[in-house]
Amino acid sequence: MASHGRVINFGAGPSALPTSVLEEATNGLLNFNGTGLGIAEISHRSKEFTKYLSEVESSIRKLLDVPTTHHILFTQGGGSAQFSAIVLNLLARHRLLHPNLTDDERVMDYVLTGSWSKKASEEAKRLGGGKVNIVTDARKFSKDQKSFDNIPAHDSYTFSCDPALIYYCENETVDGVQFSPDDSSPSSFPFHLPKQSSLLPLVGDHSSSFMSRPIARLAEHAVIYAGAQKNIGPAGLTVLIVRHDCIVDVDAAAKLGAAPVPLTMSYKTLADSGSLYNTPPVLPIYITGLVLQHALKQGGLERYAALNTRKAEKLYAAVREGADKGVLQAKVKEGSGSQMNIVFDVIKGDLRTFVGDAEASGMKGLAGHRSVGGVRISIYNAVTEEETDRVINYIKCFVDKNSVSQ
Repeated sequence: MASHGRVINFGAGPSALPTSVLEEATNGLLNFNGTGLGIAEISHRSKEFTKYLSEVESSIRKLLDVPTTHHILFTQGGGSAQFSAIVLNLLARHRLLHPNLTDDERVMDYVLTGSWSKKASEEAKRLGGGKVNIVTDARKFSKDQKSFDNIPAHDSYTFSCDPALIYYCENETVDGVQFSPDDSSPSSFPFHLPKQSSLLPLVGDHSSSFMSRPIARLAEHAVIYAGAQKNIGPAGLTVLIVRHDCIVDVDAAAKLGAAPVPLTMSYKTLADSGSLYNTPPVLPIYITGLVLQHALKQGGLERYAALNTRKAEKLYAAVREGADKGVLQAKVKEGSGSQMNIVFDVIKGDLRTFVGDAEASGMKGLAGHRSVGGVRISIYNAVTEEETDRVINYIKCFVDKNSVSQ
């Protein structure tokens, strides 16, 4: 057990936060920056909070090297709300660029690599305003033609000509697949393939990998968004990095036939108000700011990238060893595995025993997502290498106990 009676949180989200940050946050709950008011009580329009919000933005810019061509916005609703907001804002942009096209002539490109990209594409179809083109579907290249167990090869991608948006999910939390940051890898995103007459409308859902490593070709993206509750804070905050040309007059687009955009979903509303059109998620923003300050002190994303790579490599090695002994089975093809969410099945021994005994030993959150089952071990930034080694040792003991050789 860790201090304060805490256990190790391997859950996929809301997930582990640094203990030192949580300790500091308790002070802010009572007295935020010497105001005499707790952070959960203070006005979001006070000079103290607006200054703090600016500092949070500055930390994000430093850690990710965000160019001045992009706004940083803070909002609510998580990634699921952005499934809708992305469609509405980028269709409005496309309408302003191409006012004479019909809805049937507008296309939205979706890259399907897992449960979240599938949900995003379904929301785009539901909202309408344009056709959805499935650029590639990883299930077609899986062992059973049903599972999301791979990142498809580049030659399977079929992008549209001048789409309103190109969506991908960088890390699929449920299915445990992730794009490689290395352009030379066959599991990287094929940034070189989409052809565009204007700026590329590339949209990246980085919710479960945000701040775990640098973002490949960040400046080329139209929008990057991330729910905070994986690597940087509590649930309730969504961070948006939006290129200036994607912050458009949605009311002007509506007059041309685009769907009206709710004010709180309009990127222009958020940008014009400095993310303070309505009360933002003040407490999650505060804790996120503390986590980002902690990350800067720890050495930034280069350090986290190296650390997370070591953690994942050791954990995957333990799963392979378990597979060689007939006890475990990897769920993702080699080379496509997530660095954040490692998934596998228990094929010899009891899954409930695996999860239950781990919990009894102070390791929680190991059960796979309810839609796919199995085991899922999430090793976000706040999960230390020592904690990762502890679950690896647990896996090895479980494998030895249930090995076919015994």
